[in-house]
Amino acid sequence: MNIRVMLADDHKILREALRSVLEHESDIEVVAEAKDGREAIEMAQGAMPDLIVMDIGMPGVDGIEATRRILAGNPSIKVVALSTYSDKRIAQQMMEAGAKGYVVKAAGGDELLNAIRSVMGGENYVSPEIAANMGGDLRAKVRQTPPDLIVAEERRLSKRERDVLQLIIDARSNAQIGEELHIAPSTVEAHRLNIMRKLDLHSPAELTTYAILHGLRSA
Repeated sequence: MNIRVMLADDHKILREALRSVLEHESDIEVVAEAKDGREAIEMAQGAMPDLIVMDIGMPGVDGIEATRRILAGNPSIKVVALSTYSDKRIAQQMMEAGAKGYVVKAAGGDELLNAIRSVMGGENYVSPEIAANMGGDLRAKVRQTPPDLIVAEERRLSKRERDVLQLIIDARSNAQIGEELHIAPSTVEAHRLNIMRKLDLHSPAELTTYAILHGLRSA
């Protein structure tokens, strides 16, 4: 089955180049193009792509806000950011909005294809030059922690906390998590804080980065 892709970028020439690269692949079909974030939000409803290649720096509604709005209504859609920005803070904001991949525009077409297939396979993907800088002290902590201690650290979470963590990784809001698990949003927030305390994380960005570094994915 083909991967149905929508392109969202305000530069027509780039959209045409991306379409050319993607449509050379036998397993990818470009089903729609949007020229800005607002149009991407509208078109996602009708085109129902499997994945959106989303620019960040678009006029009006930017790619971060467009991703947030699209996934609020269609959480099954995957988003791969394609951006000129290599700033780790912007990458973290995009991942927190729900994107599963982040590729810099300076990368080649092969890297974008790798990102698309990785994300559709249930993995997160971040361009190596950004991933190397994401997490700072957190990355160093993970690198220096033996795998058996990392497993033990995660086992300190209760079953409910692991359920909540998985849904956080899937970019669900507290309200969405509460509805799925039949608990109050305030209870979800309490679980979120407990997870961060037990894993020694100090912000939502660190929690997102933790998920990226450990390759966590939906079951």
